[in-house]
Amino acid sequence: MGTVADGADAPLWTVGVDIGSVGVKAALVLGAEWIDRLVVPTGWAPGETGNEACAQLLARNGLTRDDVVRTVATGYGRNAVEADARVTEISCHAVGAGRLFRDGEGGRSVRTILDIGGQDSKVIALDRDGNVVNFLMNDKCAAGTGRFLQNMAVMLGCTLADFSSLPDDLEPHAVSSMCTVFAETEVVGLL
Repeated sequence: MGTVADGADAPLWTVGVDIGSVGVKAALVLGAEWIDRLVVPTGWAPGETGNEACAQLLARNGLTRDDVVRTVATGYGRNAVEADARVTEISCHAVGAGRLFRDGEGGRSVRTILDIGGQDSKVIALDRDGNVVNFLMNDKCAAGTGRFLQNMAVMLGCTLADFSSLPDDLEPHAVSSMCTVFAETEVVGLL
């Protein structure tokens, strides 16, 4: 990434890019102000998609890579994209939660973060100061992930946004399988 020319009045543009298994999320920040964002499907080439997402975000805001002071990458594809720094998504979640949800006394009120990703899910425990103290992750099966929830919504004939507001008169049925493939088969049988 380029650097801003020396000078006290140079704008401090920063780009953050999260390359997940399903989507690439890019954000443009000026100083501490969020300016714009872009979300695109990851596709088969995470690094290329991440670089292209950053380029699109900059172009639609009239900027080039030379205008950017720093680019930070996170997510499973963080090592495949051009960036000045790479940070785990677990650390990014902790910092983001701390900035978004502070209590009135200057401390952080968030102690647990649930990250439902496209292909994995994470539970992140924070201490009183917002530091990561532990995390657990399901990395062996996609059950309970965002992709699984998307598939269930499609099977029920609704969008993911409508999934949580299905009619109350629907009769719930337990799905016994912990495997996504078997659970989807079980849902088909129940329908």
